[in-house]
Parts: sequence; structure tokens; C-alpha cells
Amino acid sequence: MLAELYRQDERAAAGGTAAKLDDLYVVDAKDAVGGEGVVQSMTPGVTRLTNRDLAALVVTLSDNTATNVLIDRVGMDAVNAWLSGSGLKHTRLRRHMMDVSAAREGRENTATPRELVSLLQAIHDGRALQQATADELLKLLGARKESYIPRLLPSELLIANKPGNLDGVRNDAGIVFVPGRPFAIAVMTTFARDDLAAESSIARIAHAAWSYFDRVGGSSPLGRVVR
Repeated sequence: MLAELYRQDERAAAGGTAAKLDDLYVVDAKDAVGGEGVVQSMTPGVTRLTNRDLAALVVTLSDNTATNVLIDRVGMDAVNAWLSGSGLKHTRLRRHMMDVSAAREGRENTATPRELVSLLQAIHDGRALQQATADELLKLLGARKESYIPRLLPSELLIANKPGNLDGVRNDAGIVFVPGRPFAIAVMTTFARDDLAAESSIARIAHAAWSYFDRVGGSSPLGRVVR
């Protein structure tokens, strides 16, 4: 959804009709949903936020209300059309946040680790977005937040990631900017009896990946460490 927002901002800048990052949103009580976030507690009819502000809240706080507003603004169909056109067969946006009725009906948001990594690579390489736009989105995703990939990694590393969680589910996907060898990673857990154990598993997998790519990034093609 965030990538589609940034894509639409590119189109708007080129003269097209689409959502823009600087479009204003006035907090509306009818949009408020529970769960994570702060928009639900802001003063309706008074507080103004840009789409860029909403995107920042989506990333840093997993704000459910902000997420739903942006879904409506960019369009669920537009998100899915872009995903399909990008060759992602299993990643789909099918419901708003906190829509338990939709989830019970089987309309669930889905993705796979492979497709999330593919999407992250396309953003990083400037294929999904113009490079300047991609860099702006990755900077946003690099904001400090409560997440799982960074937990066991050096604090100075830039990590552009977005976690997600539901009961029994913990996910995190992002790009770890190891000097000389950045890598994309996505770890998804399901049917977890212990959510803390699931979070720990994501952190350990990310650490194992970082340990490998950190060594590769500091080594010659023959494996000699050349820091």
C-alpha cells in the first residue's frame, strides 16, 4: 500500500490524477478504529495530517486508522492491480485493518516471504519506483520502531523494515544495509503458541543472515577478510 501511495505521488507530479503525499486529511471520527495507533485519539475536524504524515504513522506505530485512511485514498483495487502487474501472485490486500468480519469470511491480507523480498528488491533497485522516490520510501521505512529484525543486530545498522502482527502471527520484512552487501529479508510466522518465541525466531534468523552477509561484504571473492 505504501509503495502504491508513492507511485501515485509520482503520477500526480507528472500531471496525472492520483493521491499525493502532500494531500491533506482532516481527522474524521468515522474513520477511527481500535488497536495500534494515535490517529484514533486525535481531535476530529481539527487535526490535519498529510498523506506523508499518515504514512509515517503506518510505519512507526503500525497505526490502524492511518492505514485504513490510506487504503481508501490510494484504492485497494489499485494496490492489487499493481501487485498483480508486478508478478506477485500471492500478495494481496483484501481488507481494512481491524475488520474482523472480513477476516472471518476468509478475506485476509496475504503475502509470502519470497514475494516480499522480490518487492523490496524492486524498490531498492529503482524498478518499482523512480530512484529518488524509492530512496524516500526506504528512508521512511528506516525510521526507528518496535520490530523484530533489528533486535539482535548492531544498533548502527540502517534497516528499512515494516513489521506486522496478529494473534498467533508475527512478521517482519526489510532491507538490512550491510556495508558492501545489503540484503532483503522477510520472515513470517504463523500458528504461534508463544508470540514472544515467534518474535525471537525472527530476530535469530535475521542475525544469522546478517552474520553471513556481513562476512561476505567484508571479504574478497575468494573469501579472505579484507576489512
